Amino acid sequence: MARRVHEERSVGLLYGQRALLIGALEPRTYVGTISSSKARQMPFQRLARTAKAHEAVFLGTKEEADRVLDRVQKMHRRVSGTLGTDAGAHAGSSYSAFDPELMLWTLAVIADSGRAIYETTVRPLGYGEREDLWQDYLRFGELFGMPREAAPPTYAEFKAWFDGMLASPDLHPTPHGLGFAPVVAFEQPVPWAGRFNLASLNMVIKGTLPARVREIFGIPWGRREEATFRGLTALHRRGIRPLMPGSFRHGRNDAFFDMVVRGERQRGGTAPERAPVS
Repeated sequence: MARRVHEERSVGLLYGQRALLIGALEPRTYVGTISSSKARQMPFQRLARTAKAHEAVFLGTKEEADRVLDRVQKMHRRVSGTLGTDAGAHAGSSYSAFDPELMLWTLAVIADSGRAIYETTVRPLGYGEREDLWQDYLRFGELFGMPREAAPPTYAEFKAWFDGMLASPDLHPTPHGLGFAPVVAFEQPVPWAGRFNLASLNMVIKGTLPARVREIFGIPWGRREEATFRGLTALHRRGIRPLMPGSFRHGRNDAFFDMVVRGERQRGGTAPERAPVS
């Protein structure tokens, strides 16, 4: 089921940015990522590398997936530290890439985003399909080292847990995440010819975000935005594909990821930060 979902190019192109925004609301996960990689200097390169790694596991051969998993395992050994004062209630908390709680949060934003983008751009999933997809995501998490017992065993339990997390007052971005995450999610360095399509893709991401996440990041959303979102996604589901040609519907997105990396290198790296929303 996960392979079926992630072979849709619309999912591969969009779920990562959505997951990044929601994931940034957990300070330990966000700071661990930013502090232990080149995400500050070359954020789009990191996003593309992560997307390629995930597609290798979802869609590649076992040998390709094993190489990716071995590389990620070695990288995660360097991810540990303590949060500073800008983390609010989490200040002083330690973080580690091998913390089961943080591994679950990372998996959760991926799983919810993959499902949300698929259901928005392709078709709704039935109850059994959602359960099958969640079981595949559990296996995906295990491959990256998450203990299965750290996660809710069924989709219904996961949904209840995730909704509770999104409603929690303890969930908030650091000041850096508040200004930086939306830039990385919505301002990818694509050629001018691709800017209109990027705006359409961004509209889909924004429309699938939980309302509270849009509010936290100050993403405007009203009747006009909702109507545009519904029109775009309705056309895409009917096969008209305003987001991408039908002939490119399935497969991996390496060419797009490489284009974004080239754009970042030409720009010189380091995405600008927006002023944090007060």
